[in-house]
Amino acid sequence: MEMKICQSCGMPMQEEQYGTNQDGSVNDKYCCYCYKDGEFVQQCTMEEMADFCAPFEVEGGRCKTVEEAKAGLMAYFPTLERWKEQ
Repeated sequence: MEMKICQSCGMPMQEEQYGTNQDGSVNDKYCCYCYKDGEFVQQCTMEEMADFCAPFEVEGGRCKTVEEAKAGLMAYFPTLERWKEQ
């Protein structure tokens, strides 16, 4: 089975990490940290999302510095559905 990626923060998701729609059904496009009850948890800009996510990239060992992580996320996020139109 293909791993789903949150279309807001880019996190690889397990099924239990899927967000929820307004009717309580599962939304497999966004994670539970970004999307709950049919709306985004954080009303933020793409840059604010990158600021928020960058420390997790460092913590996970994917980047050495927050600055490196943020630069990578700012390049990656426009490929995700939430940020494509911005």
